[in-house]
Amino acid sequence: MRRNQLIAAVGICFSLIVYATLARLAGRPVLVGHHEAYWVVVIERFSAYGLLGFLLSFLLPGRFAMACGLLLAVAVGLELLQGLTPDRDPSLLDVLQKAAGGTVGVLLAQVILAFLPRPPS
Repeated sequence: MRRNQLIAAVGICFSLIVYATLARLAGRPVLVGHHEAYWVVVIERFSAYGLLGFLLSFLLPGRFAMACGLLLAVAVGLELLQGLTPDRDPSLLDVLQKAAGGTVGVLLAQVILAFLPRPPS
């Protein structure tokens, strides 16, 4: 049952990231208001991908490279798709922020997984 819950959590987190990335600027969810400071947007990106990386790492325990590769593919793919949205612009800096957040999330989960007892095989 726990695996199904992790799959659902990853799916929900991924769908929210897709919506926030590809939505028009007027329909994009915001934390502070429509005139957010740039650092707030950076924290949003970093945190969203950090959570996705954290959840993916629990879904794929012991597969650090696969989790990081999936996160990088999602960040690059969504950023490229963002170029198709008329009022959004893709940026390499955005991809780097998202990849950094995802990697930190994966690393944090890997540290936690290292201290959890392993189920008997």
